[in-house]
Amino acid sequence: MEYEYAGDAHERLLEAYEEDADPFPTGPAMDFPESGHRRAEMELLRQLLFPRCWNAGELLADASAIRDALSELGTIYCRGIRPYSGTDPSDTVDHVLDLLPDLRETLLKDVEAAYKGDPAARSYVEVVRSYPGFQAIVIQRVAHELYLAGEPEYARELTEYAKSVTGIDIHPGAEIGEYFFIDHGTSVVIGETTTVGDWVRLYQDVTLGALHFEEAEDDERRLKKGYKRHPDIGNNVVIGAGTKVLGAITIGNHVSIGANSWVTEDVPDHTSVFISEHPKQKRKRNDGGRDDRTPDE
Repeated sequence: MEYEYAGDAHERLLEAYEEDADPFPTGPAMDFPESGHRRAEMELLRQLLFPRCWNAGELLADASAIRDALSELGTIYCRGIRPYSGTDPSDTVDHVLDLLPDLRETLLKDVEAAYKGDPAARSYVEVVRSYPGFQAIVIQRVAHELYLAGEPEYARELTEYAKSVTGIDIHPGAEIGEYFFIDHGTSVVIGETTTVGDWVRLYQDVTLGALHFEEAEDDERRLKKGYKRHPDIGNNVVIGAGTKVLGAITIGNHVSIGANSWVTEDVPDHTSVFISEHPKQKRKRNDGGRDDRTPDE
């Protein structure tokens, strides 16, 4: 069964394209080399959200072309959801596609956060096309809406695909605030019941995870589901590479957590957390001699 989009997101997306302003691209669609190894959902989604950056110039001046692309994306979403739900998911898909203009506004803020938060970033287009953290949050923000709409299995399928492409695992249940940025990104894990505030920056190998699991009361071999087990991260938080923030704890606003920290207790606002005593290094010469000096001696 073909899905036909009947909402007004195509008109609102066209208006959004026309309102784009520097430093986002504002001219006609650019001509980039084709990028493979993509599921059709991701290809259509990124073209609808950033047509200038993904060779979709036909969407910039034609609301009917946008509507056709939305219908194509909706058909794939329906096909993905139906085996899990066993019912017609058209209403759910209508709802999620209607949200795309609003999600695009949020993603524009994520691009801004990545550009401002990374001294290596040279342009907004570079962030959109090449940053794995941004690719992961594009999929997660849409998957999150599917999750909230009662379709968690297909939502998880989409974020697992994002993990296979980016190395970043964000559960669709996680609630992510505005101006979110994952730098580098490999091995970042964000669990299902995590909440993240605005202007949060994570680095590679960060885990926002569970500290322990509870068993189901009726089956000691099955872990309990549907309870709070991951942290709440406040606004304006930076979490360094390799850090593990575990359990249903609260990290306050304006917090900085240094690399390789292990955090299992609440952290109040305006606090820095770091490892106070780093282990000393030993050096061994390759010619058989030994140099036990630490690097600063």
